[in-house]
Amino acid sequence: MPERTEKVAKEIKELTAEFLAREGNRTSLITVTSATASPDLKRATVYVTVLPSAKEQSALGFLKRKRKELRVFLKKNLIIKTIPFVDIVLDLGEKNRQKIDELLRES
Repeated sequence: MPERTEKVAKEIKELTAEFLAREGNRTSLITVTSATASPDLKRATVYVTVLPSAKEQSALGFLKRKRKELRVFLKKNLIIKTIPFVDIVLDLGEKNRQKIDELLRES
């Protein structure tokens, strides 16, 4: 990944975490684990984990509804010409890692 793309992805991750800390509905803990950006910086994907996991779907719905406000927030705080379209998905890699940890502790 080119350095500029990496920097923008890191900035999007940090700004999204800041936005969620401010806008979060406090019924679940939403953590931004990582973010990626396309090489042309037109699209970005933000990966999140949700605790408790029973609240994942409602948290994802909340995040999808807040996307427009997140984009406005990014527009104010990101210093790039085009603000990418942001998609928010559950970080399944982190979820799998936690499951493996749990299984290892049980054995």
